[in-house]
Amino acid sequence: MRVNLLDLDAQALTDWLAGHGEKPYRARQLLRWVHRLGQNDFAAMTDIARTLRENLGATATIAAPPVISDRLSEDGTRKFLFDVGGGNAVEAVFIPEDDRGTLCVSTQAGCALACSFCSTGRQGFNRNLGVAEIVGQLWQVRRALSGPFQADSPAERLISNVVLMGMGEPLANLDNVLAALRLLLDDHAYGLSRRRVTVSTAGLVPAIDRLRDECPVALAVSLHAPDDQLRDQLVPINRKYPLRVLLEACRRYLERAPRDYVTFEYVMLDGINDSLAQAHELLALTRQVPCKFNLIPFNPFPGSAYRRSSALRIRRFADVLLEAGVVTTTRKTRGDDIDAACGQLAGRVLDRSRRTTRLHLARGPDRQEAFR
Repeated sequence: MRVNLLDLDAQALTDWLAGHGEKPYRARQLLRWVHRLGQNDFAAMTDIARTLRENLGATATIAAPPVISDRLSEDGTRKFLFDVGGGNAVEAVFIPEDDRGTLCVSTQAGCALACSFCSTGRQGFNRNLGVAEIVGQLWQVRRALSGPFQADSPAERLISNVVLMGMGEPLANLDNVLAALRLLLDDHAYGLSRRRVTVSTAGLVPAIDRLRDECPVALAVSLHAPDDQLRDQLVPINRKYPLRVLLEACRRYLERAPRDYVTFEYVMLDGINDSLAQAHELLALTRQVPCKFNLIPFNPFPGSAYRRSSALRIRRFADVLLEAGVVTTTRKTRGDDIDAACGQLAGRVLDRSRRTTRLHLARGPDRQEAFR
């Protein structure tokens, strides 16, 4: 079977080439051709010896997940659907802004954490994505934006930030995520700074510690509640790693983080977690963790049990945090006309966990009063 070079970070590629009698500098050449220049034709890699190119053609491939669809929002957001085999498809979203271009990528087909307000969680879980399937989303989107690249071309810099906030819990697929991160940071591959790569987690504490030790990048934590009772309902993993334990892990992470704060994501759910009293509880909860808050207006999806907080309630909630001196932003909803906004990514998942069946049996078809 041919090896997929998109699956190999620098060390793995060096080791594989050494097994073919090649020197380490060949790995650097290949990383540049494959990732920086977006090339998948070995014959076009002109500074690599002909014999090696022929050997690569016989023993290796460069295969990213195929693009099923590419949808453009009125605001310029683009949502890509990728075929990852076995009847599963995952989504990635490119968000262009004046000063940056951010790509949100998926790390799993589905998600096993079952956060109650998340469209992905409603679909259940099939499997982890491999390194080539994670990095391949970036590889494909860059080609879709501008085609194969020339060295130092503007196209190379269209995607300035990558966030692992798409479908799935990144830290539940940590081995593959770490290899993907190393490629994102490698100067011979994508060359992103640690500050421009963000991993989002619902709170898998042991994996937060391992990420800190092995590849610390910017960290975003899906908080969404100021107390354990509510968070147990919204983010069920909280029952295993409650807020006290999670916040201790955040403090440890900051010892090695590229930024001097953790971003706390907080989805605004009308009448659930958006009162002024809860804003004050949130301040008390996080006072010992250097942080910023990113308030996310809830984005509805079919069958959702929640409503979006009003703009007035969100503004008043934010004012409490800002008046306490905590940096607080409210995320602008992007791409909701193509279901590309935060919490709306769903893709297509063949649910091995059978969660969708269990939810239907346990709750019935009408969940609208589940948390009222």
